[in-house]
Amino acid sequence: MDYKDYYKVLGVDRKASADEIRKVYRKLAMQYHPDKNPGDKKSEDKFKEINEAYQVLSDEQKRARYDQLGSAYSDYRTKGGRPGDFQWDDWFQQQQQQGGGRGYANTENPFGDAGGFSDFFRSIFGDAVRNSARNQATQQGYQQEVDISFQEAFEGTSRQLQTNGRKLQVRIPAGVKTGSKVRVAGAGPEGLDLYLIVNVTDEDKFERNGQDLYTTSALSVFTLILGGETDVETPTGKVKLSIPPGTQTDQVFRLAGRGMPHLKNPNTKGDLYVKLKVQVPKYLSAKQRELIEEASLIKF
Repeated sequence: MDYKDYYKVLGVDRKASADEIRKVYRKLAMQYHPDKNPGDKKSEDKFKEINEAYQVLSDEQKRARYDQLGSAYSDYRTKGGRPGDFQWDDWFQQQQQQGGGRGYANTENPFGDAGGFSDFFRSIFGDAVRNSARNQATQQGYQQEVDISFQEAFEGTSRQLQTNGRKLQVRIPAGVKTGSKVRVAGAGPEGLDLYLIVNVTDEDKFERNGQDLYTTSALSVFTLILGGETDVETPTGKVKLSIPPGTQTDQVFRLAGRGMPHLKNPNTKGDLYVKLKVQVPKYLSAKQRELIEEASLIKF
């Protein structure tokens, strides 16, 4: 059995942080995903290899166990040992004696009947973390990022996927946010679930906190002083906001039910909070300046 260098598979340093590993994995997974390379067996095999490496290096316990093996294997090779002669049984027995659990003796696929993982992976993790690995597969499956606009996140949208030789129309519900997962049962390779990882591309249009949205609206200083109306941008278009006389800059108005839909109950929405910013005119006529100078003498 050959040693697999998972760090080399992902192209990361052995001291890479969890965040660095996650970013590299996402990039490679998108590049080699079977949906983007239909019928390409090499890409499919590469995708499985990348996913296997990530399953190990993204898990603190499995990564620590793998690093122990890597250190022992590196010492063996440094002393002139040949790759095919490494005594796997001895290492696994030593780990068992040290309380590291069994691994090599049980080669059951740690992901049940899903398949797709190498003998090397099963040998290391088959018995010691079989149950946790199965749970990870159930929860994570295969992942693919998908970009949607803020408006699509507000209204809900759909994406067409081509997977396992068939086309699927996947509904992305209203109320999702960056990082939300949309599960597509059985759509991944080997019959695993596929999870679409949502990325809202223009989410800076509104600041979001849960289902509540925050925005600013610029209006004339005279509207603040005298009162009036101003247009406010909402996800469903502009609305008129009444401004009482004497309103202060940075004052916040709450528009109930104008926020994001709740993911599990799209008929219920959060609120939209509008902070007012004063807009100062750049150019004044002589008469206007005279009037403002006169008004500036008002005592507050």
